[in-house]
Amino acid sequence: MHILDQNIVFPDIQEADQEGLLAIGGDLSLERLVLAYKSGIFPWFNADEVILWWLPNPRFVLYPTDLKVSKSMRQCLKNCDFEITINKDFKSVITECSKAKRNGQAGTWITKNMINAYCKLHEHGYAKSVEVWKNRQLVGGFYGVDLNNGVFCGESMFAKKSNASKAAFITFIQNTDYKLIDCQVYTSHLESLGARDISRSEFMEYLR
Repeated sequence: MHILDQNIVFPDIQEADQEGLLAIGGDLSLERLVLAYKSGIFPWFNADEVILWWLPNPRFVLYPTDLKVSKSMRQCLKNCDFEITINKDFKSVITECSKAKRNGQAGTWITKNMINAYCKLHEHGYAKSVEVWKNRQLVGGFYGVDLNNGVFCGESMFAKKSNASKAAFITFIQNTDYKLIDCQVYTSHLESLGARDISRSEFMEYLR
């Protein structure tokens, strides 16, 4: 297992283990995070762990042309009276994502250090948030990393109102021109919207 030090480098991607774990340690500096995402790598770890860097194979992705919108969701988008914005309140979105309760998780991997690191990514144009408002209250949204190369790496979402995060995700995809949405690892929720597995090598071709 590779242990990272202060040098902003990662080992060869072929050295990731069967689970997709590539390296541990290092930091969440702007330079390291940008290099990581451009290399197909992302951090994912519990609050009481060292930083873990992942590069799973297969990779769970969504091609925008494969987006599935159910009849009921189309009706929701017409009638739910949501206001959807981009980059209006990044910090609130990532903070709400850190508070969201998720099945199978006792805590959150979005620590204060993660929030600070991704807010810095946002300040430098590498991260975006999508907000959902109802009656001027933030009721849902998601955030992710924009590589400025046609790939958007989704990170986390939250919803305080039914279908709020799904409305944000669908609207975002329908109104952007990304060639690929990186969903990282399988979830049934994103599969229902059209996401599927591709090989690591195919994913890396998109990053190049």
